[in-house]
Amino acid sequence: MKRFIRILLTLAGLIGGFILSYYVLALDPFTRLTGVGIDDPVGKTIILTGTIILGLVGFISAPRMTRTVSDGARWAEMRLQKVPLPEILSGTIGLILGLIVAILLGQAFSRVPLVGSVISTVGSLVLGYLGLAVFSRKREDFAGLFGFRTRDRSVKEHAVQPKVLDTNVIIDGRIADICKSGFIEGPIVIPGFVLEELRHIADSSDILKRNRGRRGLDVLNRIQKELNIHVQVYERDPWGDLEVDSKLIQLAKTLDGRVVTNDFNLNKVAELQGVPVLNINELANAVKPVVLPGEEMSVHVIKDGKESGQGVGYLDDGTMIVIDGGRRHIGETIGVMVTSVLQTAAGRMIFARPKAERAMS
Repeated sequence: MKRFIRILLTLAGLIGGFILSYYVLALDPFTRLTGVGIDDPVGKTIILTGTIILGLVGFISAPRMTRTVSDGARWAEMRLQKVPLPEILSGTIGLILGLIVAILLGQAFSRVPLVGSVISTVGSLVLGYLGLAVFSRKREDFAGLFGFRTRDRSVKEHAVQPKVLDTNVIIDGRIADICKSGFIEGPIVIPGFVLEELRHIADSSDILKRNRGRRGLDVLNRIQKELNIHVQVYERDPWGDLEVDSKLIQLAKTLDGRVVTNDFNLNKVAELQGVPVLNINELANAVKPVVLPGEEMSVHVIKDGKESGQGVGYLDDGTMIVIDGGRRHIGETIGVMVTSVLQTAAGRMIFARPKAERAMS
């Protein structure tokens, strides 16, 4: 695409240089002043030189102009995606009506000498802008005049936001079960650059990375085919060479959505930039059963702890239980009584003692 644009700009420069040089040489004052005409060898050299110079200007300036146009189009696209469709339609209608009124008034002023065309042009700009602004801001009132109802602004504020999935949360796999349970409403947005990253991981020579990538692709396949939830693949990538995490944040801003992740760093960066985040790890911690001191439970002691005499076991959800005096029960399933619960950023840790020892004490 960039090469095609460069060729077009080069051709435009060549054509423009030829026309400009030819027009200058064709002027009678220039011919009388210099004595050079179009048919003279010098005139032909001037035309050729002007054509080549402007052609080179078009060729050299093509990359900068391409970037400028691309950045402008990207900015306009991102702004338009945030504007509600009713506002775009009402603004367009207002612009058309304003221009129609400007044309009708312009016919009356077009016969005024000297300033008639200027008044018509300025009137078109002013009335077109007024129509656009008034219809955009008063679209509910105009819709009411014709019997139409627009959605209340409060309904719009509570509309379902898209959920943008990152690579880690797809590989993690729990997002599929959460979607299946109905706790997350769609649409689920899967960025194209995330799919590309998953494909690279799945093609890795490292067997662990390859298995993770294939697991992520299997999870996506399950979400798309088995779950009754709307899934959208966002193919566009207007953010160029930014990192994947930065692209996710920009995409969430563009779609006015939320980032779904289990990455602690992405969570913090997104929050700093004002992007809402759904963290799977925080959800897992929130739904863990509440354990209070004095409660009894059965635990299978797996290994010894850091301190002397301690044993360590785990609940089904992965919560670590440190059993004071449980070292001699390694390999056994014993009843314990909870003595305290420690909540940390990494999760919960439960401290307990064997029930028999509690009874003796």
